[in-house]
Amino acid sequence: MSLVRRALPEDAPEVLRLRQVMIDSMSESGGGPTGWHAESLRTLRDRLAGRDGDFTAVVVDHPDRPGALAALAAGTLEYRIGRAGNPHGRVGHVFSVATDPDARRRGYARACMEELLEWFRARGARQVDLNASAAAEPLYASLGFVRKPDPSMRLEL
Repeated sequence: MSLVRRALPEDAPEVLRLRQVMIDSMSESGGGPTGWHAESLRTLRDRLAGRDGDFTAVVVDHPDRPGALAALAAGTLEYRIGRAGNPHGRVGHVFSVATDPDARRRGYARACMEELLEWFRARGARQVDLNASAAAEPLYASLGFVRKPDPSMRLEL
């Protein structure tokens, strides 16, 4: 039996908790605000219920804390106009890869990522993008990801 499973709507609070673990690990100050969790919960539950959509989260249950999650990897499938190497324009995007601090170094994040990559392959994605922290880069490199020059910009609306 696999440790990894698709997240269910009832996992939403734990998915948000692990997302906050990831956010806090990337912040210099750590322990960011969590007031947005309550507002986000309903939307996340709805997205987790849509099993055939363009979003998924894969998780590992915490071995020592019933009802808690040990690890998470979430991703979306996007459409972009095709190009050479990806004529159908299906692109995966990985985000919110996180492991509970007391469950690290057990291979859970790798297991979640491998399952998420299979989900992308099954849906015809020809490329998968992610943003990597320095600490996580060795994991992603071992899965075949390479750094790319990315002049990303963002506008907050």
